[in-house]
Order: sequence, then C-alpha cells, then structure tokens
Amino acid sequence: MAIELSLQCHRAYKMDGIIMFSDILTPLPTLGIEFDVIRGTGPLISTEISCLADVEKLNKVEDVDFDETLPFIREILGTLSKEAEDANTSLIGFVGAPFTLAAYTIEGKSSKACLETKKLLMADERGDDKALSLFLDKLGEMIGLYGCHQIECGAQIIQVFESWAHQLTPQQFERYAKPASQRAIAIMKEKHPTVPVIYFANGGSSYLELQRDMGCDMIAVDWSVDLAKAREILGPEIPISGNIDPTVLFGSKEQIEAAVRECIDNAGGPGKHLLNLGHGVMQGTPEE
Repeated sequence: MAIELSLQCHRAYKMDGIIMFSDILTPLPTLGIEFDVIRGTGPLISTEISCLADVEKLNKVEDVDFDETLPFIREILGTLSKEAEDANTSLIGFVGAPFTLAAYTIEGKSSKACLETKKLLMADERGDDKALSLFLDKLGEMIGLYGCHQIECGAQIIQVFESWAHQLTPQQFERYAKPASQRAIAIMKEKHPTVPVIYFANGGSSYLELQRDMGCDMIAVDWSVDLAKAREILGPEIPISGNIDPTVLFGSKEQIEAAVRECIDNAGGPGKHLLNLGHGVMQGTPEE
C-alpha cells in the first residue's frame, strides 16, 4: 500500500519527485517504542516516557538494525527507486525530526498543548530530570542513521520534518529541537555528503533566523510568513522551499495562478527556490 500511495500523485500529476509514503513515527520501534494507529483516532503510543529511567530503558542506538525492525523500508524504497528511474524523476525520503518524535512519544498521542513534554522540558531546564535532553540525543542519533538507511535503500533526497515546531518558543527551539536536528542532519551529510537534505519546521517561521545554520541544503518555509521576508531573513544563498497557503487550492484558477506567481517572485529568482505548499495538501482539496 505504501508503494501505491507514494506513486499515485506522480502518476496523476507528473510532479517533480516521488515522496515515500510513511508515518512520521515509523522508526520508533527500533528503540523499543511501540505504537498502533487507531482508525478515527490516529497513532497511540503505549511506551511511556516520563522520566530519565524510562529513557535509559530504551534500546541502544548502536544496536539498532533497521533491516531487522523495519524490513519493509528497503522493499518500498527499492521498488520506488526503479519507478523513479523509469520516470526520470527524484525519489524523496522522509524522516521526522527528533523533537517532534520525542513530543509525540511523551504525550502518547497527538496533542494541542504538549503539556507533558513542556513539563519535562522545564524539569530539564531546572536540572531536576535530564530525560528530555537524553531522549533528544538518542533520537537525533537514530534519526540520522535512519536517514542514511533510506539513502542506502534508494532515496536521493531526505526531508526532515519538525511537525511540532509551533509548540516551541525560539529559546526552546534553540536549546532543544535545533541541536538534535542538527545532529541528525550532520550524520546524514557526513556519510552521504552529496545527498540533499531539506529541513522544515512547521510553525517555525517566527524564528527563521535560528535555522540559517541547520547544516541542511534547503530550508522549507511554512505559509505563515511572506516569502520575501523569509528570503531576507535567511539570506540570498540558502535555497528555500514553499510556501503557498494550502487553502489557496480551494480558490479559483486565477487566484491560484496569482499566488504561485507571487511566491516565485518573492523567493529570489531561478535556482533559489523550490515551489511548494507551505504545509500538506488539505483533505477535500479539488484534484484539478
């Protein structure tokens, strides 16, 4: 099913790449974190992380074997790689950023406030419990190796998604989420220096200046910031992706064309920009 879902958009619309369809939580079982996806509810994580002892009980990163725990990844990417080659297009891999995976695990499910995660974050700041720091270190290492595994299975580009960046203040991002993501990106770039890595912090446009040195090859920008302002903040040399408001696709043909033209014009010209939405395609978006 993952192969078919990955190929549907490219077959229908001949887009510039094929993105591997994957849940953001897919690699968590490699550390011994179990979850299930419940119809109508979404993912529920049964492994509790609420203190340092819980983190210390997780599997060691050096013992992780992705082929053993996630054998389907090699099969999916191997098949998609052949499809991408036949279609003369790129195959894009996908990983969740460490903070997002940490918060999802700590909360046990999707959360509007990330309260349990914030409690651990504040305990970490006080020095009372370093569970969050240790957990992020472990996830940063594992995610970096997971990205390498995807590349070795056929992915030509890796996207790193910080889906819960909107839960963080700039200071929290800089102290917790950023170093862990930088570590994951560094592992991928050290082992596969020619493979582009894209970083996207959803809701992180209020601290774009903190993303200039992520170590990635491109910054994806959400729809809540003017792209000309994003270009000014990030500087002229960093390629950017984005950032059309997904709701624009519910508008008229003329409105969509105007939004696309404005986005391209604001991005800085050819070679500096990959046109994209500022978040995912919304359910109910007209296919045409």
